[in-house]
Amino acid sequence: MILKKTLLFGSLLFALNIGAQEKKYAFSLQEAISFALENSYTSQNASKEVAKALKQRWETAAVGLPQIDGEISYQDQIRQRQIVIPGEIGGGSPGTLVPVRFGTTQQASVNATLTQLIFDGSYLVGLQAASSFIAFANTQKEKQDLLVIEGVTNSYGAVLITTESIKILEDNIAALTKNLNEIQKIFENGLAEEESVEQLQITLLQVKNQLNNTKRIDKLSIQMLKLSLGLPLENELTLTDSLESIAVQKMTSDTVFKEFDISKNNDYKLSELLIDQRRLENKLEKSRLLPSLGAFLNGSVDSFDNEFNFLKTSQPWFSSLTWGAALKVPIFSSGLSGARIKRTKLAYEQAQISHKENTQRIQLGYEDAKSNFEFAIDNLKALEQNLALAERIENKNQIKFNEGLSSSFELRQAQTQLYAAQQEYLQAQLKVIQTNAKLQSILNIYNP
Repeated sequence: MILKKTLLFGSLLFALNIGAQEKKYAFSLQEAISFALENSYTSQNASKEVAKALKQRWETAAVGLPQIDGEISYQDQIRQRQIVIPGEIGGGSPGTLVPVRFGTTQQASVNATLTQLIFDGSYLVGLQAASSFIAFANTQKEKQDLLVIEGVTNSYGAVLITTESIKILEDNIAALTKNLNEIQKIFENGLAEEESVEQLQITLLQVKNQLNNTKRIDKLSIQMLKLSLGLPLENELTLTDSLESIAVQKMTSDTVFKEFDISKNNDYKLSELLIDQRRLENKLEKSRLLPSLGAFLNGSVDSFDNEFNFLKTSQPWFSSLTWGAALKVPIFSSGLSGARIKRTKLAYEQAQISHKENTQRIQLGYEDAKSNFEFAIDNLKALEQNLALAERIENKNQIKFNEGLSSSFELRQAQTQLYAAQQEYLQAQLKVIQTNAKLQSILNIYNP
């Protein structure tokens, strides 16, 4: 009885654990993007980089703030050091040396030192560099977020296109199966050629094979979307938007008409920040030629004895207090400082040259993305008309075939043309979504 209860309790815990792990999610495209910006692995790491940059700035600032170091030490001279003195000092014979020991065998010390940087040119430049690094991390985070949006949009569309393809292929298989059954009966009655049956069988086998492959791709596409969202792969995911609704939304958006402000582009901002960092590196090397000034305050208490009595309240302790300042002046470095200054200046000039090139590349990238989006819209409209024509042609050939006015080869040709048009239309819808996401990324637009 106890064993049964234990097994029942264990099974219940296991079921609860499984239920807790396997969650169900249903996302529109916008909901998926919002979720990914908070939970995707890329976004999480980018947020950590910003947090690291903030901590690094505090590390740099803390160098110039007061620093206090404490030390507690204890010494026990197991064999105390001896020195020799002339014998006549201790009442001995003149000309002899007598070994003696001075001090106690044990010593305890408590020491605290306060240091304060008063002036250091490299410290001031370091503060500027830390602020520049934070700006770089924030801009990098913006870029990563836009890449997450683009990636999720593409993955979401990839899942939708396989889902739509499966529906279309299943409908085509149902129609082909019906046609095959009808022509099979006609053939059995001697009113049709065997080739007509075989042509439909070939088409049906091809479509079934395509369906099986699309189902495999669909499973993989969903897993890839979960990965880009930061969802555990075992969780269930349902998409609430349709491929057509998203494509129509992108086609009617005003993205293509937005003016391109290159100063808002993240790659452009990163290129500018790189110039600033190279400038500060050169400034840092120059600042190392300036003197640095620091001060300190040291306080300590010491106690001496031949026995370990330092924890007793009666043990005497002797205090001391010292302060001082140090001025460090670079004098001669055998050309090391000059070489560093020239090297960082060359790096600064390289960054400026690269920025000019990057500016042109970004501008060309925008023009290319805009052109691709406009072409995708035009192509989708054309393929929509092609699909309607292919449907009419297939329908006419279906009627002609049933009436014995066309061959099975002509029907198969019309069917193949229709199936190709269906897939091309789906791909064109996805292309509109993908090219729009790319253009939004360049324009630094977060909302789809």
